[in-house]
Amino acid sequence: MREVDEEIREIKKEIIESRGLIIKTNNLTNALAADIKSIAKRQAGYERRFVWNSWIAYILFASLSFVGLWLATNYRIAEIEGEKERLDADLAEVRRELNEASAQAERRARAETAAAQFYRLIRERRRTEVVERWPELRREQLTRAEGAFFRDTVDRFHLDLSLEAYQHGLDLMRTGRYAEAAEALQEAIRLKEEAAHIPRVKYELARALMRLSRQPEARVLAQQVVDQTIDRELQDDALLLYAAASEDLEDIDQARNALRTFLRRWPRAAEAVSVRRHLADLNRRVMRGQVGARRE
Repeated sequence: MREVDEEIREIKKEIIESRGLIIKTNNLTNALAADIKSIAKRQAGYERRFVWNSWIAYILFASLSFVGLWLATNYRIAEIEGEKERLDADLAEVRRELNEASAQAERRARAETAAAQFYRLIRERRRTEVVERWPELRREQLTRAEGAFFRDTVDRFHLDLSLEAYQHGLDLMRTGRYAEAAEALQEAIRLKEEAAHIPRVKYELARALMRLSRQPEARVLAQQVVDQTIDRELQDDALLLYAAASEDLEDIDQARNALRTFLRRWPRAAEAVSVRRHLADLNRRVMRGQVGARRE
């Protein structure tokens, strides 16, 4: 009986221990379940963060790729536009040079035609037309050789025409046609103002103007002949002409000064005796107050 009680106690004890183990096991199971739930929640959160991070990374990568592609495209577009502008500028420069070359070729062709016509006038010795057309032709695009040849020819024709006009003026002077002679002599001066014969032309023109009662102009020309050094042989005659013009203008002081200068510079000239007499006559007239008297 005692053994049965002990077994019953043992059985109770085992039951109590089993119950404790069951409770512990249940608690551990609950704790494990809670841990599993917590781990599951953390895993779900990690997975959500991973998905979001993946999307963010994808969007960031796509954005960076788009920005990079946009920058590269803009750079290429700018490069192409710059190249296009450079090509446009080169094209405009080429067109400008082409237009200039075309215009230059046209000017040269026009100059060649004008030069050929001008040369024909030279060969035909149509000197007046050559001289008249030269100012227009010289503006054309002539070569250096053409320009030099035509310039020398025109200068020679100027001289020839000036000499012809001078000779024509002398012929008119001999026939008493002083107005026409003055025009011819003025034309001779205009044609070749710095030629060697121009002092003589001016002297003859002064004589013609004296005949036309244009003493002021005659005196100016006579003074120019006196001052020039190209033809010194004319200076004495020009000085006497200056004195005569001054006397006609009743400028007796200038006339006397001119006569004194003549006697001082050419005391042994053929006219010296008559000049001394006339100077003495002028001095007497001045002393008498006859400053308005004119020579016959």
